[in-house]
Amino acid sequence: MAEQRFHHHETEEEPLYHVHSHGNGHPHVHANTKAVLNRLSRAIGHLESVRQMVEDGRDCSEVLIQLAAVKSAINGVGKVILKDHIDHCIVDAVEQGDHKAIEDLEKAIDQFIK
Repeated sequence: MAEQRFHHHETEEEPLYHVHSHGNGHPHVHANTKAVLNRLSRAIGHLESVRQMVEDGRDCSEVLIQLAAVKSAINGVGKVILKDHIDHCIVDAVEQGDHKAIEDLEKAIDQFIK
């Protein structure tokens, strides 16, 4: 079964959340979707600022410092996603004996920390 993705958009009363299935028919709710999207938006804006710094011929040291900040922001997004994934998907996978979800997580972590 292909992975399903459902998105619920925020209203004033409800937070934005994300639901998906790992192909086992059991949906997982991610409560941190809004936080992830906000962090990504800030990182994208910061990266655009770095691009503008390069276009403006700013000092290389300043650009490198700002790139380090962007990398840190991206790593922070990854940590939020990883925690949410472990708290929801992996806990459910362990309870259901789903070893593929754990293998997939191990591969993703290997790629993330390269």
